[in-house]
Amino acid sequence: MSKNTVGVIELSGIRDVRRSVRVMPSNPDAAAELQSWSGQADTTLDLSGLDASVVDLTNADLAMGLFTGSRLTDAVLVGVDLYRAHLEHAVLDRADLSRASLVKAVLDGASMQGALLFEADLGSADLADVDARSASFRSARLHGASLLYVRLEGADLTSASVQETSFDVILDERTVVNGLVGTVYGSAQVHEAGERHMLAGSALESWLNNRGASVRVLN
Repeated sequence: MSKNTVGVIELSGIRDVRRSVRVMPSNPDAAAELQSWSGQADTTLDLSGLDASVVDLTNADLAMGLFTGSRLTDAVLVGVDLYRAHLEHAVLDRADLSRASLVKAVLDGASMQGALLFEADLGSADLADVDARSASFRSARLHGASLLYVRLEGADLTSASVQETSFDVILDERTVVNGLVGTVYGSAQVHEAGERHMLAGSALESWLNNRGASVRVLN
């Protein structure tokens, strides 16, 4: 086993607590926190302000974790549980969050450029002032989520689902919405052909549905 890898630790209890660090980050402070967390059953992971880029925490239980201001660039977070985790101002550029649970997570001010969120669950998550340009939300669930001032230029929402989702986003001609289904509240600023348009209600509905979505904009 390499020095940057920690084996999976299984802990008994009512539910399986997964504390797996497959690849450690190079930053010594982040690595020390992860090493300590992986060996204890009753601690919350706190990477606030630390650089944990390229860490691999596949399938780890990170519920209630503290990642405020963390750098998680290129991190592998496939299948992780980030229930009620704090990710304010975290940098998640190009991170792989496929099939991750971000239910009720707080991502205000986060950067998620190019992140992968295939089949991720963002139910009731808070995303305000988030940069998600070119991120992939393919087949993601955004039910009850709050997307306020979220940049989605070039983002892929193919087959994603929304349900009474608060929507105040920026879209452009590269944003893919084919197969997006459900209901949203709010409006969108659309950048097309060098012009900006604010769309709401039936106008937003038409813009989305003319591009393959099946979305109803609620008043």
